[in-house]
Amino acid sequence: MRIGILGAGGMADALGTHWARAGHEVMVSGRDPGRSAARAARMTAAAGAEVRAGSFAEAGGFGEVVVVAVREAGLLGTLQAAGAVLRGKALVDVTNANPQEFDVTRSLARLIGDVTGGHVVKAFNLCHVDVWRMTPPVFDGRPLAVPLCGDDPDALAAVRTLVADLGCTPVDGGGLGRAVLLEATAAFMIGLWFGGADAQAVLPPLDSSGAHQPA
Repeated sequence: MRIGILGAGGMADALGTHWARAGHEVMVSGRDPGRSAARAARMTAAAGAEVRAGSFAEAGGFGEVVVVAVREAGLLGTLQAAGAVLRGKALVDVTNANPQEFDVTRSLARLIGDVTGGHVVKAFNLCHVDVWRMTPPVFDGRPLAVPLCGDDPDALAAVRTLVADLGCTPVDGGGLGRAVLLEATAAFMIGLWFGGADAQAVLPPLDSSGAHQPA
């Protein structure tokens, strides 16, 4: 599939390189055309497949799926620069708010949907960029699980494919209304990691979490 990435930083690099290597067409974008072109060239060399660079509007128009991978401070301006080409498209929101300033009443995923009119799926926001550079992210023999929150079946199906192409396991996290819970989880876990705690150790494995009815 064609994947446009709004952003040309670490997350665009890590995810986009894997997807280009898996056979998808990828275009990255940023405010500085020279830096975006340089990033695309490095990704091309790493993936062994062409990665293109363009403006936010060009990347938004190029992608069948568009990944929003910019910092919160530049989010609204980036969406406005991409413009109307995002309406109706599958949008993958990988953003996080500053964990020290997280506001549970304000969902970035919901903001993206409201501004663009796109079909937003929240995903890929729980891990440091270095995890997404792994080939694949596997820990103690378990592939990394990636929760997805979204409402549109076609958008969710596309993102499940992109998760699997990283060697990860997609997990249904519920509708877009639950994306704020995924954002809150990131803020909480990042705070623990910054404090030096093993955040993964706060939860027991499935077989020790009590009896549950299958979903």
